[in-house]
Amino acid sequence: MIRWLVPVVVMIVSCVPFVPALWNDFVEWDDYENLVNNPDYRGLGWSQLRWMFTTFHLGPYQPLSWFTLGIDYSIWGMNPFGYHLTNLVLHAANAVFFYYVSRTLLSIVWSIPDQAERSQVDYSAALAALLFAIHPLRVESVAWVTERRDVLSGLFYMGTIYAYLRGNSSPGGDLQARRWRHAALGFFVLSLLSKAAAITLPIVLLILDIYPLKRLEWHPRDWFGPTGRAVLREKIPFMIVAVVFALLALIGQQQWSAFRSLESHGFGSRLTQAFFGTVFYLWKTLVPAALSPLYEIPPHFTPWDPLIMTGVTASIIITISLFLLRARWPAFLACWAYHVVVLAPVLGIVQTGPQLAADRYTYLACLGWAVLAGGLFLYCLKRVGQGQSGVLAGSAATLAAAAILIPLVFLTWHQTAIWRDTGTLWRHAVKLDPNSSIAHYNLGRFLAAQGNYADAVTHYRRALSIRPEDTDALNNLGLLLARRGEIEAALEEFQKTVRIDPNYARAYFNMGRVFARQRDYDQAIRNFQHALKLKPDEAEIYVALGNVFAVQGRLEAATTQFELAVQLKPESAEAHVALARALAARSKKEDAEKHYQQALQLLKAQNSIVPLLPGSRGDP
Repeated sequence: MIRWLVPVVVMIVSCVPFVPALWNDFVEWDDYENLVNNPDYRGLGWSQLRWMFTTFHLGPYQPLSWFTLGIDYSIWGMNPFGYHLTNLVLHAANAVFFYYVSRTLLSIVWSIPDQAERSQVDYSAALAALLFAIHPLRVESVAWVTERRDVLSGLFYMGTIYAYLRGNSSPGGDLQARRWRHAALGFFVLSLLSKAAAITLPIVLLILDIYPLKRLEWHPRDWFGPTGRAVLREKIPFMIVAVVFALLALIGQQQWSAFRSLESHGFGSRLTQAFFGTVFYLWKTLVPAALSPLYEIPPHFTPWDPLIMTGVTASIIITISLFLLRARWPAFLACWAYHVVVLAPVLGIVQTGPQLAADRYTYLACLGWAVLAGGLFLYCLKRVGQGQSGVLAGSAATLAAAAILIPLVFLTWHQTAIWRDTGTLWRHAVKLDPNSSIAHYNLGRFLAAQGNYADAVTHYRRALSIRPEDTDALNNLGLLLARRGEIEAALEEFQKTVRIDPNYARAYFNMGRVFARQRDYDQAIRNFQHALKLKPDEAEIYVALGNVFAVQGRLEAATTQFELAVQLKPESAEAHVALARALAARSKKEDAEKHYQQALQLLKAQNSIVPLLPGSRGDP
């Protein structure tokens, strides 16, 4: 009975601190780009499936994650409750799966076969699973719908580890071992189809071969005997799969221009960041305070910052010390090696994005520390039968476990509530780091969307005081100033934008909108045409240019622009309405009626409203 009760308790307790996530909204931190404004994943038809398995949307290749999001849409539509529920169910499944992984690992380490002692392994594995599952660092992966890829990839990652351990530790002969290894390879492919973060798993398997499986020695020079070569050959299929998905990940990031150049972030800074990151994540695991959705790389990042140097020094000391003590404490070195290897792709050597670190990167990296804690707990439990000191050790360990788990539940509950909506999230980020330009920028966007222009301007200006060459912030500040009637100030911000980035098409488009509202039609046309040279596939620019031609009475030229907009974006009701008006003005009533009807059908499908003024899109 207890054998089934323990994982059930693990599953239930793992869900408790994340309950507030079920009522969270989508947040403007990739959720809008991935879900709210992205119709391509919505459904399970052939067109959606083809898109899921061929897209590098925003960089990652994650067809299985898209598939599960398509299932969510088919059931829940755009109700965020269902998406959060799926994340939570997957995370709870991961907790249970990790319980079995931990139990297998602890049984191997302690060589425990008999039923009486097995219950102690069950309790220790449960502790490991809960330390993983209810830790506040898990919140970003569970409460953020965009990170569906973490919890889904994690499920298959657990499957890979479990199958590999069973194949190399259970009796049953070579045939049984091969079947388990084939299962491990299958799970590995599914994990990578969910997220590429698992590409280092072949090295993780080598770590497991060293400890606790003891199929290899710590020194690589001892791996090339007959036994070692056989162990290495097993990894060849895993390595081939990992290389393929690593290349796919690189292609995706290149397509979305996510890589930071060496000129902007030099190799010395990257190496320092990597050493710092290994200790940063360990520290946050031990002391999960001041957790943020964004730990932004400072605009003037220097490796000589005292905090950074402290982290680098600690990383080096930990590595050298654990290596020297490997004979006495092999589990500690194995956990540290696992921690570093899993984090390696996201430590900053290949820098993508603005983050110095991110909570979500710990979803898999923390597993070793959780098992180690379970092992220490098991050590204390095994001493219970060794007299009074053993009883004290067991009681102290149980009290310590409760004293850790109970606060973690409350911390995680609180952290989950921070992801309630966009405003709550970015206010929290700004509070933690007032020098985060991206946090100020995102909070400014949210406030502008709420109509709070004064505070939005304040946050945009704060973002620009930190990073003066942030073209998005300059452009959005210009839009808000224009809406407040500060035309000269708005134009000045747009002009700053194009001086910094002459290829920033939206700034030219927005200048055109301002000039059009000022009835300076010649300047408006010049700016719209310049924007089209840079972005010839933007339907809204054609609509705006067509509107200016229409106001000037150049109906044929206006019609041409509206037709181009409809060709580029046939799902745009605004473009159909504009074209219908132009055609009606030219007495082409039948064609105009056709486009009015198409616009009405689109509006019914989108549950939207026809924009009454030209250029009402593109606001921050």
